[in-house]
Amino acid sequence: MITTLFQYQMVSRDLNRTLETTAKDPQVKRETEYYLKNIGNIKTIDDLLKDTRIFKYAMKAFGLEDMDYAKAFMKKALKEGVDDSRSFANKLSDKRYAQFVTAFDFKVYEELTTTRPEVKQPVVDAYVRQTLEVNSGNQNEAVRLALYFNRKSSSIKGPFDILSDRALTKVVYTSLGLPENFAMANIDKQADFLKQRLNFDDFKDPAKLDTFLRRFATMWDFQNGTPATSSIATLIMAGPGASASISEGLLSQIQSLRLGGR
Repeated sequence: MITTLFQYQMVSRDLNRTLETTAKDPQVKRETEYYLKNIGNIKTIDDLLKDTRIFKYAMKAFGLEDMDYAKAFMKKALKEGVDDSRSFANKLSDKRYAQFVTAFDFKVYEELTTTRPEVKQPVVDAYVRQTLEVNSGNQNEAVRLALYFNRKSSSIKGPFDILSDRALTKVVYTSLGLPENFAMANIDKQADFLKQRLNFDDFKDPAKLDTFLRRFATMWDFQNGTPATSSIATLIMAGPGASASISEGLLSQIQSLRLGGR
């Protein structure tokens, strides 16, 4: 069986080339051409919602594909905009909605919204990246998680950037070899623990980020019972600090959180 690490490296080794290949996929190319040809015809929020292909394309670009049925929900977010911190989109814990509204800010730019560069190539690039991640996830969930972490890594400045995002949390906790019920500990205790275990600046270093994600891929296979022998061997070769075992000190910290952190 092919390891998660091998699958991830096949996709990420030359990511730009992989993205170019994804963009040339007939369906992706067809939807992109339609989007770029017609986005300029969208003048209002209602126009955006009525053109299902345009709307679905934009939603997928922002990782909101699963919510493309919720047009009333999105209309409310778009109508209120993002200038007011109390607006609907800004109050949602999932920041993807505010990012979507920021791009398609009809409240501020009105009919000029879709003439802005922000809704053209950046949206296309995001759509292609999302397509790559989704397609990778259809084969192996861990590869999608690793690609997502790779994409979001530069925005991680502290523990709560991780803890507020389930996917990022899954990657970090898997990489650290933490049990699932660790996430039940008090959130501030979890944050303190991550501060002790991680150097967040490392996520901005391509080499260190790659080492971290190789560790994640290896630990994923180890925890899920897929080719453990070859994965652990790869993990060991990753160098110091990449051991698959959990030290007694780490176990003690986990236990203290589980018993006294709630």
